[in-house]
Amino acid sequence: MSMEADRTRADLMFAAVKNQLRVSLLSVKYNMMREMVNKVTFVTNIIFMMLNNATILVQWIILFHLREEVGGYTLKEIMLLWGMTAASYGLSHILFARVFFLPELVISGKLDAYLVQPKSVLLGIMTSATDISAIGDFLYGLLVIGIFGHQGRGLYLFPLFLITGTVIFTAFALLMGSLSFWFVRMDMLGRQMMLGMVSFATYPDGIFKGVSRFLLYFIIPVGMAVYHPVHLMIRFDKGMLFTVLGYALLLGTVSVAVFYRGLRRYASSSLMEARM
Repeated sequence: MSMEADRTRADLMFAAVKNQLRVSLLSVKYNMMREMVNKVTFVTNIIFMMLNNATILVQWIILFHLREEVGGYTLKEIMLLWGMTAASYGLSHILFARVFFLPELVISGKLDAYLVQPKSVLLGIMTSATDISAIGDFLYGLLVIGIFGHQGRGLYLFPLFLITGTVIFTAFALLMGSLSFWFVRMDMLGRQMMLGMVSFATYPDGIFKGVSRFLLYFIIPVGMAVYHPVHLMIRFDKGMLFTVLGYALLLGTVSVAVFYRGLRRYASSSLMEARM
């Protein structure tokens, strides 16, 4: 009987997880469909974001005409850096855009709308919006990786690092946003931390030394989201691979735990909204 009871509980848990994932995927699908109502705006936002990313790379092309490497990176490695950053950042904003605005939801009391829903509060928040311009980032990243990452293991490792990069970008945003449960105006600090993460991710880590390098690997997780994956795509190292995987899992677990700990002390405001 005990074995049958355990099997039944496991089946129920699996069914619950499956149902939550299905609802989350449907939420993302409907977000995309809403944004595609105005197809001209939808396509224009994507194209202009891709052009914006391509324009910024002109400075690197000019710079590499003047010198062979910068911070130990060649032009190809810089392209991989940009591709990994754009694709990971883009996918995180396509699937989980709302988590990057978590502080505003906490401060304004708008989490109430998610607390009354039958599905997971965190998944409900994360999948409740999408950033259309991020599709341009994502497609641009895929294009760059396709052109410059086709040699060696690069192209084969990219899907794995796209997942870990997306997890790290999203988890870091969730962690920063969750601090709003304890501290006022964490939205400003969180926004600056995320902007810093994206900005530093587009520069070679070889130009950073001392304290700044420590910060980029242990405080702002650029190293694990972008630098190590790019290094692994160029020169594979099993130990570094497990470090990246372990870090993504750890950061994801910690950020979820901090969110639900903060949710316990969330003081619900009088604002109640029914989301359609």
